Amino acid sequence: MADEAPIRDELPLKVEALLFAVGKPLTVHELSRALGTEDWKAVQVALKKLHHAYASRLTSLEVARAGDGWIIQVRKAYLPTARTVAAPELPKKLLKTLALIAYHQPILQSRLVRMLGDSAYDDVPRLRDLGFVRASEKSNTLELTTSTRFAEYFGFDTTDRAKLKKLLGRNLGIPDAPETSEVETPEEKHAGPGDVTPGEGRA
Repeated sequence: MADEAPIRDELPLKVEALLFAVGKPLTVHELSRALGTEDWKAVQVALKKLHHAYASRLTSLEVARAGDGWIIQVRKAYLPTARTVAAPELPKKLLKTLALIAYHQPILQSRLVRMLGDSAYDDVPRLRDLGFVRASEKSNTLELTTSTRFAEYFGFDTTDRAKLKKLLGRNLGIPDAPETSEVETPEEKHAGPGDVTPGEGRA
């Protein structure tokens, strides 16, 4: 096992590269899987080293906790500067769509359509173009999550639903944004991630 030392020395840099490339919060176990290691404790130590390294460095960035995960983001003190070149003011309707994605993430586009109707098909591409939402293919629909830019632009440092609900209401000015009347049926609860209800041809 003599070759483990160099790998462990590189671990914080590899973790940093993953956080930077992905642009969204990753848990210790997600990082471990991406690195192809079962030694999640070593990854945890690497994250703490990164956190302290960024904290002691003259930089506008930080490695911070975001719910159960970790993220590289702009420090709050520099958010006003970052926002000067960030996205323009969003219409309230688009903000509500963004809030729903943030609150329920990861959320399938097909479920978002059930919540908002066909207008979600127009909102999602706009939010992706603005850099606030990331999408990955999930069977015959898309799985949506918010991006690092979303967290930086609105100053969110958590993915916890209860905290997000309060932050979304305060920062986005729409206290009822995460609320929906959608109730999942027993079939939906047990459906596969790519399952689409009848009539959802554009999932």
